[in-house]
Amino acid sequence: MKKILMIALAICAIQITSAQANNRGQKAMDLAPEEMATLQTKKMTLLLDLNQSQQDDIYKINLENAKLRKAHMAERKAKREHAEATKPSKEQRLEMANKMLDHKIAMKAKMKNILNDEQYAKWEKAQAKRHAKMKGKAKKKHAGKRDK
Repeated sequence: MKKILMIALAICAIQITSAQANNRGQKAMDLAPEEMATLQTKKMTLLLDLNQSQQDDIYKINLENAKLRKAHMAERKAKREHAEATKPSKEQRLEMANKMLDHKIAMKAKMKNILNDEQYAKWEKAQAKRHAKMKGKAKKKHAGKRDK
């Protein structure tokens, strides 16, 4: 009897944790682009010790990126709701990858113009760490799908 109760309790805990994890992503979607840009700029200010003019320049970049992300999220959500969520063709994937890489190159160039050498090196290191973390999460996600 105790074992059954413990198993039921563990399953409930897993369900609650899973629901909270899904909720976190939803909260980020509820923020306005201006709020996202402000938060990201403040985080970068703390990390890189930015002066006021750097903060203003980076806020503009972050705002532009937040608006772009928000538009992409809305587009994906609309496609999901209308059941148009088909896998992109090889050409479409190539085009999306090229757009993303062009955007990253432009971002690096803008950041290099705004930040000094020490700040830029710190930013690059943080980006690499973030990329590795996201890659790890993607591996876990795909491993979970394969197990099912």
